[in-house]
Amino acid sequence: MNKKGELKVSDCLNFSINFKKKGQVWIEAVTYTLIAFTMIGLVLAVAKPKIEELQDKAIIEQSIEIIEEIDSVISNIGCSGNQRVIELGIKKGTFKIDGENDKIIFEIKGKHEYSEPEQNITKGNIITNTKKIGKEYLVTLTRDYSDRYNITYQGKDESKSITKASIPYKLSILNEGGEKTLIDIDIS
Repeated sequence: MNKKGELKVSDCLNFSINFKKKGQVWIEAVTYTLIAFTMIGLVLAVAKPKIEELQDKAIIEQSIEIIEEIDSVISNIGCSGNQRVIELGIKKGTFKIDGENDKIIFEIKGKHEYSEPEQNITKGNIITNTKKIGKEYLVTLTRDYSDRYNITYQGKDESKSITKASIPYKLSILNEGGEKTLIDIDIS
């Protein structure tokens, strides 16, 4: 019989074996966790740029629709004194009212190559131009009114740029008449 406090060799061996089993479980758990994080990282590295590209494409398509809506309002505003208000939400890019050149322009810098670089492509009344800048593209959508309307911003032939905002802008379009119809645009 063993006295209290005496250890047998077999007790030490059992303790050593149990300790090694517990350590092995922890090492396996950490290894599998690291493998899982590596796999998630690889998937994100491949998927994130594609997701960003698809988001940019969607924003460009929405911007074309907005420019077409503004164009429709300007074309159908009717006689002098008529006014229409449009909500304009910008999530990315810059919307410009170019009163000096009678144009409405939308620019976005992103990952999506919308059209052939350095080529002006006409889609309806909108001219699309894509420029490669490093790994990104600058897509410019332009609606030129110089042949038919005199576009102004707050009654002046000046330019105004609008950037992204959390709430939509209110674009007020007013027909002020004249020989070459004066279209005044205001933002609030």
